[in-house]
Amino acid sequence: MPSTDASDGLAPAQRATLLDVARRSIDSGLATGRPLVVTPSEYHRDLKAVRASFVTLQIRGELRGCIGHLEAVQPLVVDVAENAFAAAFRDPRFAPLGEAEWPNVAIHISVLTPPQRIAVSDEADLLAQLRPGEDGLIVQDGPNRGTFLPSVWDSLPDPRDFLMHLKSKAGLAANHWSDNMEVYRYTTESFGDRDVA
Repeated sequence: MPSTDASDGLAPAQRATLLDVARRSIDSGLATGRPLVVTPSEYHRDLKAVRASFVTLQIRGELRGCIGHLEAVQPLVVDVAENAFAAAFRDPRFAPLGEAEWPNVAIHISVLTPPQRIAVSDEADLLAQLRPGEDGLIVQDGPNRGTFLPSVWDSLPDPRDFLMHLKSKAGLAANHWSDNMEVYRYTTESFGDRDVA
């Protein structure tokens, strides 16, 4: 999985804690209709840091929900708890997760680095700068905005296809380009409770 530098990464124990928080937040959603309430002061300093995350749910390798933040707005442990709940119950692409599905769900967490704007002159310049398998990408033009996590490279390994599908996700034409378009890249530290192919 693409990752930030090991020096910036979370220790295995902190990863395990975040996965446990995500799982307990979905448990809470099934039992009470609300996400797990976490108190950041009870957690390791790395989990109290204000960072952005995405939580992805899969069943037998198929997407079952994915919700997250591109900007860091709250302590990481809170972000993961809220995003896990939202991925299970508030992803508009899916019905809320049911009790019968829950035992088959695999949880995957991506912790984002702050997005950095890419200076580009045109689409060819952007394609030349992309780092397949490593870059998460945000495209924005006016109110239209979309992102792909680095894991999307697994299914869209060609940079041109990756960008075309991302523009479509953002509500833009696949061949759209304008001088107003802004592009940002980020990387993720990614881990899951069932990291087996």
